[in-house]
Amino acid sequence: MHVSHLSLADFRSYARVEVPLDPGVSAFVGPNGQGKTNLVEAVGYLATLASHRVSSDAPLVRMGAERAIVRAAVVQGDRQQLVELELNPGRANRARINRSSQVRPRDVLGIVRTVLFAPEDLALVKGDPGERRRFLDELITARSPRMAGVRSDYDRVLKQRNTLLKTAAMARRHGGRQLDLSTLDVWDQHLAQVGAELLAQRLDLVATLRPLADKAYEQLAPGGGPVVLEYRSSVSETAGGAALGAETGRPELYELLRAALGEARKREIERGVTLVGPHRDDLLLKLGELPAKGYASHGESWSYALALRLASYDLLRSEGNEPVLVLDDVFAELDVRRRERLAELVAPGEQVLVTAAVDDDVPGVLAGVRYAVSEGVVERI
Repeated sequence: MHVSHLSLADFRSYARVEVPLDPGVSAFVGPNGQGKTNLVEAVGYLATLASHRVSSDAPLVRMGAERAIVRAAVVQGDRQQLVELELNPGRANRARINRSSQVRPRDVLGIVRTVLFAPEDLALVKGDPGERRRFLDELITARSPRMAGVRSDYDRVLKQRNTLLKTAAMARRHGGRQLDLSTLDVWDQHLAQVGAELLAQRLDLVATLRPLADKAYEQLAPGGGPVVLEYRSSVSETAGGAALGAETGRPELYELLRAALGEARKREIERGVTLVGPHRDDLLLKLGELPAKGYASHGESWSYALALRLASYDLLRSEGNEPVLVLDDVFAELDVRRRERLAELVAPGEQVLVTAAVDDDVPGVLAGVRYAVSEGVVERI
């Protein structure tokens, strides 16, 4: 799969830009602040409905504009599709496929698939659990686009349940009347149903990703491993330490979630927040016997983050739809050895999009098309 044309209107710094793209390597080169990352960010947005740089859509719309348009022609085999997203901060976004009538934005998921390497990836190793949960959930959705609906349902149920718990906690603290919490049982059931599906997908992903990540780390840093991925579940910790793995079925996960929610209810009412569920879980990254966070060196942490991305790429490619590889200013962050090794590993990709401040930052093995980016103008060299 590759993107053959990218069109932006009022996206970030671009009032309008049209970028024809070829398979193979395309490198966008220019000084910082000229709009290189904006181009690959747009491609990533089509794949995930989110930016790797900001948490909301508002910064993606050019200052003074009401909306932004991201449009791409996508080629998979002998099939071409045109996918379009209209970003409307404060209002619902819109989407179209092949210029047809409007569809839900999440209906475009799966048309474009990307694996992104960026300086922010270091947070996968050194950051908080939310970074690693996002990594898992975006990869789950890339494998199975229907999971976007499951994630949305889980967030909605969690929000409703937290609202009820917060109201109960405030009433308790201020000596108000006791609230009828019978509806909490209903929300427990909903949370357990959707949470079991999300948890099952994460457990399966971690089991599948584990050997791929270890292999990728060995390719980047021979002899530096082994790499071990462990899923740390709040459900397991609450429900008597029950071990969870890819073999744990959804019915069992549902029952464990219900039991864990029941056990945590008193504490949840006191604190006014849901303390159990996939939103409280973490992916423990170990290097040898020790957790990478806090023990791995800066170089080891970079190799670990790169290994997770390479493992993601290998997984998606093995499932029949090779993703676009995006390397956003990542080579400037790496030493020469890691830079050259990463370049060798990604060079065979069907489409590789690279951004760099200077041409020398792009390893020679990534020979291909070069674009000069300056003051919002993208020119093929």
